Amino acid sequence: MEAQSIEKRGRSVDEAIKAALEELGCDIEDAIIEVIEEPSKGLLGLVKKPAVVRVTRREKPEEEVRRVLENLLQKMKIEYQIGEAVWEDGWVRINIVGKDVGLLIGRKGETLNALQFMVGLIVNRKRQEKIRVVLDVEDYRKKKEESLEALALRLSERVKKTKKNVVMRPMNSQERRIVHTTLQGDPQITTYSLGDEPNRKVVISLKK
Repeated sequence: MEAQSIEKRGRSVDEAIKAALEELGCDIEDAIIEVIEEPSKGLLGLVKKPAVVRVTRREKPEEEVRRVLENLLQKMKIEYQIGEAVWEDGWVRINIVGKDVGLLIGRKGETLNALQFMVGLIVNRKRQEKIRVVLDVEDYRKKKEESLEALALRLSERVKKTKKNVVMRPMNSQERRIVHTTLQGDPQITTYSLGDEPNRKVVISLKK
């Protein structure tokens, strides 16, 4: 949904702001406040003109990502349902389900990657602190992530047995991050990336 914005009047700026925050149901930290008009007093200290403020409720990152995604999917005319948008450590994750949403995956996930890139571009165009967006369709990415995690663990065991490095296939940055994260807790194993995009690869090796 769009960011909510309302105007309120009060005998003072603080009173007007408080009334607006109560109606929006948010704290002052989650609001953008604009003082449109300061109050003025007439005879005997009576308020001649009230204070006028405009208060806008900031969208939470997950709300903004969901709104942008809904707008794009509506234009694509695909029957869909959007699951819960989860915000955690700078990432917003959303799973899409519904009729024909398999079309959103595309060849090797190319359509889904393009949609994810577009949503991230729109959401971050005016932000200083970037939001990282992960879109999934019918848990397609989740299943791939679980498969990649299992592969990384198997290859790390091979490295321990053979004492030789393993160079994985070229992967995008998100896939490489999964491998690094999966193996970062292993005291015997280290990982690093080499090569240039789109052929950048993860190397799994023993710690020296």
